[in-house]
Amino acid sequence: MSAEAELGILARRRIEAEVIKPIYETLCERLGQEQARALIGEAIAKTAVAVGRDFAAREPGGADLHTFADLQRLWTQDDALEVTVLQADKDAFSYDVHRCRYAEMYRDMGLGEIGHLLSCNRDHAFIEGYDPDVELTRTTTIMSGGTCCDFRYRAKKPEGGS
Repeated sequence: MSAEAELGILARRRIEAEVIKPIYETLCERLGQEQARALIGEAIAKTAVAVGRDFAAREPGGADLHTFADLQRLWTQDDALEVTVLQADKDAFSYDVHRCRYAEMYRDMGLGEIGHLLSCNRDHAFIEGYDPDVELTRTTTIMSGGTCCDFRYRAKKPEGGS
């Protein structure tokens, strides 16, 4: 196993955030907070789509909701998330996050105001790259002050009903 594979996503996000923080602060000084957030959000989302495609390309039988569910161990590694799985079948993968160490970490680093850009917004972009036939619905996150994060991944219905 490569050193990259051994490093958990929580640890990766910390390293990324340490690099992004001074960039974000400089962008805020030069362009203002709104533009800085827009640029950071756009860059992170583009990266997440590409990472999703890369993960999908590594699936020997192709990417789908089942293989995606198997990947969740990467995000929960190092006790990063406390999760209750509600549904895991061929049509849906739904779970609630009750504790998010990503949110805690960003707040501790003074990046709580953009933690959603550094983590939460990746979720929609990642699944778009991983399997465009799966959609994510989420109405609340711990990062935004909610009591939980409600992840609802569902296989899209074919258009035209066929």
